[in-house]
Amino acid sequence: MRSPFIAIVIAAPLALAACSSSRLVGNEEYGTDNARERILREAGRNPRDAGFVVFGTDRSQADQGAGGPGGVSVNAYLWRATLETLSFMPLASADPAGGVIITDWYSPPSAENERFKAQAYVLGRQLRSDGVRVQVFRQIQRGGQWIDQPASTSTNSEMEDRVLARARELRSQTTAAR
Repeated sequence: MRSPFIAIVIAAPLALAACSSSRLVGNEEYGTDNARERILREAGRNPRDAGFVVFGTDRSQADQGAGGPGGVSVNAYLWRATLETLSFMPLASADPAGGVIITDWYSPPSAENERFKAQAYVLGRQLRSDGVRVQVFRQIQRGGQWIDQPASTSTNSEMEDRVLARARELRSQTTAAR
């Protein structure tokens, strides 16, 4: 009796998330492949090399952290580390095939008139220092309305550094367990 209830509780949010459309916030369109391709090009990487695995794993990749049984086409360590690093913010969307994670707005308890949103891209199958991009958006409340404000560029790099450190930690834990 309890198993069907748990399955419904898990499946319902995933089904709802699949039905949502992309939203525009502060001139940035979320959830598009074009943004991911632009970031890959800026990083000096070919978007075609990032690949896409529908079923199973890409056996041509030697990196053990790449791919996975569920068709994840990005580095598993970077993916998990990104989810863990951004876990303090509510999750709006996560696409492991495309490597895109989008959070919903989060207001820190110490600053109720300020809120943040993050968008992260895991850019490939290898654990590399340029394998993740995080962009943080910031808004402040004035006169009852939320107004876009630039987030510090150091915030983006700090988040990327935290993701990379956690990914290295996860990989070393996996290697030590073998």
